[in-house]
Amino acid sequence: MSLHTTNLDGILPLVARGKVRDIYEVDAKTLLFVATDRISAYDVIMTNGIPAKGKILTSLSEFWFDFLSAEVPNHLALPAGSADLFKHLPAKLSEPKYREQLEGRSLLVKKMKLIPLEVIVRGYITGSAWKEYKSSKTVHGLTVKEQDLQESQEFANPIFTPSTKAEQGEHDENISPEQAEKIVGKELCDKVASIAVDLYTKAKEYAKSKGIIIADTKFEFGLDENDNVVLVDEVLTPDSSRFWNASTYKLGQGQDSYDKQFLRDWLTANNLNGKDGVAMDDDIAVRTKAKYIEAYEALTGSKWTE
Repeated sequence: MSLHTTNLDGILPLVARGKVRDIYEVDAKTLLFVATDRISAYDVIMTNGIPAKGKILTSLSEFWFDFLSAEVPNHLALPAGSADLFKHLPAKLSEPKYREQLEGRSLLVKKMKLIPLEVIVRGYITGSAWKEYKSSKTVHGLTVKEQDLQESQEFANPIFTPSTKAEQGEHDENISPEQAEKIVGKELCDKVASIAVDLYTKAKEYAKSKGIIIADTKFEFGLDENDNVVLVDEVLTPDSSRFWNASTYKLGQGQDSYDKQFLRDWLTANNLNGKDGVAMDDDIAVRTKAKYIEAYEALTGSKWTE
C-alpha cells in the first residue's frame, strides 16, 4: 500500500501540501515534514503513488544532510536518523493510525525564511538545458565555455542555473543568474550559488565512487534568524536530481536513469503527459520503486528494509 495523503485529524495544523510533502506546524519554530508516496511528472501529481517512496526519500535525504553537514547547516531539528521523533510530537500521534502515516517518512525541521529560488546545479548537459543549447548554444541564457557539446557531456565546471519557485500546479521557469539576482539580491544569489556548487561537487565525486553519476540536482535554501544560509527541504534524491548509472553511461545520448523516467516515458507514450487525474500502471509503480531502492542502496551502502 502507498500513502497518498496524510490525515492527522487536526492534531497538528496543516501548513501545506506540496507535490510530495505534507507539512504540519508543531510549534512557532518547528515544522513536521511528511514525505508521502505521491509522485509527479510534468508538474502533475498521479492519483496513485509509489509504495514506500516517501520513506526512501526521507532516508536518503537524512544520509545527505549528514554527509554535507560540515559544509552547510541544515534545517533538521533532530539528528539525521533520530528515533526520537514521537517524543517531540503530541502524544496522540503515537497511536497506530497516525504512527503508520508518520514513521520512517517524517522529519522534524526548524522553520526558516525560504529563499525563493530553485538552486539548480548542472554538471552534465541534459534535459531542458540540452534543448536550449541545441537551439541557441546557451544554457539558462549563459554562453558555455565548451564548444560543440554533445548530449550528456560533462561541463568542465558545474554551473549554477536557477529557476523560479512555482506554486503547486504551476511550472518552474528557468532563469539566468542575473534574473535570480533581481529576485534575491546579488550578494545572496552569489552566496547560494557558491554553496550549491560546492555541495554538488562533493556529492558528485562521492556518488561516482558508488557507480552513480549525479548529472544535476536542485537545492533549496533558507535563512535562519541570523540570516545564515541553511540547506532545507530534501537533498540529492531521485526526485530532485538526475542519477545515471555510470556503468552504462555513453556520451551523445540519453542515459539510464534512476529517477522518474519510467513514468515520464509511459505518460509520453500514452499521450498523457501534463494531464490531470492519471493513475499509472502497477508495473510502472513497481519498476520505479525498484530504481529508487537501487539508488538508495548504492549511495548509502545500506540494504533497504521496510
